[in-house]
This record gives sequence, structure tokens and C-alpha cells, in this order.
Amino acid sequence: MNAMKRAKETTKHMQLHIPRREMLTGFSALAAACLLHRDGYCRDGIWSPPNGLPHFPARAKSVIWIFMNGGVSHVESFDPKPMLTKYAGKTISETPFAFTQDPERLAIERLVVPDANGNQRNTLYPLQVGFKKHGQSGIEVSDWFPCIAQQIDRIAVVRSMWTTDSNHGAQSQFHSGRHQNDGQFPNLGAWVHYGLGTLNEDLPQYISFGNREYWNKRDGHYLGPAHDAVPLRVDPTNPLDFARPQRPTVQSTTDVGVDLLRQLNQQRLAQSPQDLALAARIASYELAFRMQRSIPEAVDISAETAETQKLYGVDLPHCHDFAVQMLAARRLVERGVRFIQVQHGAGGAGSWDAHGGLKANHQSNALQVDQPVGALLQDLHRRGLLDETLVVFATEFGRTPGTQGTDGRDHHIFGFSVWMAGAGIRGGCVHGSTDEIGFHAVEHRHYVTDIHATILHQLGLDSRRLEIPGRKRLEIDHGNPITQILTT
Repeated sequence: MNAMKRAKETTKHMQLHIPRREMLTGFSALAAACLLHRDGYCRDGIWSPPNGLPHFPARAKSVIWIFMNGGVSHVESFDPKPMLTKYAGKTISETPFAFTQDPERLAIERLVVPDANGNQRNTLYPLQVGFKKHGQSGIEVSDWFPCIAQQIDRIAVVRSMWTTDSNHGAQSQFHSGRHQNDGQFPNLGAWVHYGLGTLNEDLPQYISFGNREYWNKRDGHYLGPAHDAVPLRVDPTNPLDFARPQRPTVQSTTDVGVDLLRQLNQQRLAQSPQDLALAARIASYELAFRMQRSIPEAVDISAETAETQKLYGVDLPHCHDFAVQMLAARRLVERGVRFIQVQHGAGGAGSWDAHGGLKANHQSNALQVDQPVGALLQDLHRRGLLDETLVVFATEFGRTPGTQGTDGRDHHIFGFSVWMAGAGIRGGCVHGSTDEIGFHAVEHRHYVTDIHATILHQLGLDSRRLEIPGRKRLEIDHGNPITQILTT
């Protein structure tokens, strides 16, 4: 009991007295929090978190979560609506699709899209790109995504998503399941990190690539900073914002210092063998040192063959930046990283936010991501990794069937598309649908946490068994697995 009391007091002392900037940027502090979590401590020392084992047999070991910031137009990507072109220039009420029988929808019809002069008018905007059928499944995919289209028989497209935040706080909502007005809640990656043990003792288990806006900077929230993602760059000489790796030497001063510190720590531990918090803190420094050595090698894509680099588009200026992130993501899951979050187009509202100039906007963004994402699926498959890696391609909402201004589309929360592949996902299928003009999800509607529930299910986790005392979640927070897109 005395040892547990000391451990609890030590944990509280660490919380209160480690400077904030060290907690946010100090690699050893992060590692310490991870180890205290793994060894059965939490922020107040009262309850023990999960034991790191799945609740039931899992199909997936790792997740690559690819997020398009700004709102990808579903009707110009994975949910073609030729009726938009047929009735272009007409309001919904002037088409056979008027919501005349539903007062609520009629109000939405009248108000959803103001024109350039602020007049409330919902004029249908024609499709800005063609579609073709691909693969044995014959699923139609936009001509802006030819490389992803080649992998369509490995993909399940969910065309019936909906959410509630009509502004870009929906980015946080898609990650956490909660509207920003509700407060701050752990995101999916944090729950996975909280629920499952490590696959590699030398690497972080939750990693983030790409810029993140201020409303989407943190992950763990009430689970604690131990469950925030570690931000990485694909730069083996400087992959972190801290703890830069040194060039290998015969016996660097860092090695000597670590060896000496290890000896001193072991002597101190021998004096207090029951102090579990002390043991975790000592182990944290060694973990931090191993991470500093392992991460540069893991993100060093120069070790890949020329053929592999060319497959991802590393040599192409228009997609180089995203290509190296996708290739690094594959290298990291290959080495046992559990959850990799990749943000594309972050900054302000997000680069996909096409209120005007939609065609040029989406063409440019698609060129940046299409080849790298298609290559990721192909590369994972040929290496035997796709069977245990779940790949998710998501965005916060879709875009309106009506025009905004003269050549754009506004935010659209009533129906949009997400796709998933790998790790027990039934490829070559479409699930759910929107109406004829892509306005409302009408068949097999799914709130964003149904995507979360599907991922957790494939990882062998039951979200209800992860609940924390005093933090009971709403039913919608848990979501339901989309069983129709899972293999038996």
C-alpha cells in the first residue's frame, strides 16, 4: 500500500511540476506518460486502463487514417449524380426532386445555398468531371482519381455519411464524433492508443503526419496527453520537433551518457524496488532513446527501391510531399506502428474547401493525393500487409449539389462519401446511397461514429468496454459497425 501511495504521489507530482512546454514537446515526458499508462497508472491514479489486449479476435493490426481537410465533393469523387448535369441551372423545386412533401426539407431547399449576391437560391450545378466504371465490380469513380480507381475492387465506398457541424469544426467532429460546441473529446486514434498495447517497443504507437489546425491539435483530451499523436516529418535528419537524432558514431557521447544514466537509475531502483512509478520513469528514458534511434530509419524512404518510389510518385513535383508521407506510412505499419493519421490540405479551412473554382481546386488536390494513395493500397497488398492494415479515406463533409457563386459548392452535411480498404473490408462494394442529386443520405445512413465503430471492431475493440468512470459516452458516440462492408 505504501508503494502504491508513493506511486500515486509521484504521478501527481509529475503532472503538477513538469513545465507545460516539456509535456508538449519533451519526448521523454511523452514516453513516461505512455509507460505509466501501460503499467496501470492514469492521471489521478485511481483506476487501471485496459490491459492492451483486444476484446475479441481482431482482423486489423494497424490503421492508416487519411483525411482530406476542407470537404471533398462527393458528387465529383465517389458518388456520381448525372441528374445534376441534366437539370443544371434549375432550382430543386423546378425539378422532379422537389421536397414538396417534407416541410423541413423544403425549408432547407430554399435556404441552403446563397448565390454570389446573397440571394437564397439553390441552383443545381452540373458535374465538373466525368466518371468511368472500374474493376470487376464496375464501381464508378471520378476521372480525377484514376489510380485509386484501379484499386476499387479492394475498396468499400460508403456513400451515405452525415454529420451535424456545417463549418470546419466538422474536422474535429469526424475525428472525435462530437460537435465542437459539446467540448473537447478524445479522437479515434487516442481511443485506439488507449485500448491496445504496443506492436513495437521502439516506436510511437500513434503518429501524425501533416499540418493540423488549432481546433484539431490534440488527441487524448480527457484520456490525457499520453494518448496524443506524436507529430513526425518524413526527414530522417530531423523527423521530430525535438530530440534530433545524431549521426551514428563508434561510441557517441549520447551513448556514453545513456549508459551512465542507466547504471545510476538501476542503483536508485535497487534502493526502492517497489516504487513502480519510478521504474516507469526510468524505463521512459530508455524508451525515448530507442525511439530517437528508430524513427529516423523508419521514415528514411531513400532505403526504398527506385521502382517503389516511382510507384508512389516521389519523383513527381505535384505529389511528392504526399507521396513521401504515404510511403513512410507503409514503412511504419510494416514496423508495427498501430495508428497513423495523415492530414492533407490542412491550413485555414482546408485546401479542399471549394466555394469557388471547384474544378481547378479539386483537380489540383486530386493530383496531389491520387497516385500516392493508390500506390499505398497496391504496395500494402503486394507485401501481404493489406490483410492486417485498415486504410480509411475520409473528409469532414461533402459539397452541395447547388452552386455557390458561379463555379463552387458550399459545405454539405446531409450526405457524403468515405471509403475503407483492407483488414476484413469487403472490397469492390458500395454501401448506402444519397438521393438522385446527392443531397440527402437516404439508404443505410451513417453518422461519423459508425466509421469509428467499424475500425474499432476490426481492431478487436468494444468501445463500451473502454469507457472511463465519470465519462459515460452517449449512444451515438459509440456508433455501430457497418457490418455490410465486412467479410465474414
